Amino acid sequence: MARRRAALKREVQPDPIFNSRLVTRFINKIMLSGKKTLASRMFYDAVKSMSAGGDIQEGYKAFEQAVENVKPAIEVKSRRVGGSTYQVPVEVRGPRKLTLAIRWLITHSRSRKEKTFSQRLAGELSDAAKGQGLSIKKREDVHKMAEANRAFSHYRW
Repeated sequence: MARRRAALKREVQPDPIFNSRLVTRFINKIMLSGKKTLASRMFYDAVKSMSAGGDIQEGYKAFEQAVENVKPAIEVKSRRVGGSTYQVPVEVRGPRKLTLAIRWLITHSRSRKEKTFSQRLAGELSDAAKGQGLSIKKREDVHKMAEANRAFSHYRW
């Protein structure tokens, strides 16, 4: 636990194409070894391939829908009470919902079998927008775990 004041949250700049902070956060999470140009090219290629008629705004709407579908409502946190550890279900705060959704989408995109990362990302985003795919399954698993441990909700702090 920090002994001093809490660290300030830095605001990210909106991206130049969609003017969205969500896109910037997503690109920053994709980025490996500081290669932001490469990460942004992969993201924009994925969004462009998601849009059927070539309208990039359609792909952006599908991206937003995918992120919204993957956001979890509740999760479990470990709570130690009298020598036992309980998985206590708690509601997820707003910023953490978004962070988990972005993390799950990118992690499960990397584990797909398509040839390039842009194709993998486009596949995972379009699956998530439709309500299927590994990211949606992860959210459902988290919700099932919280539902199964509902009996320990009185240990909430």
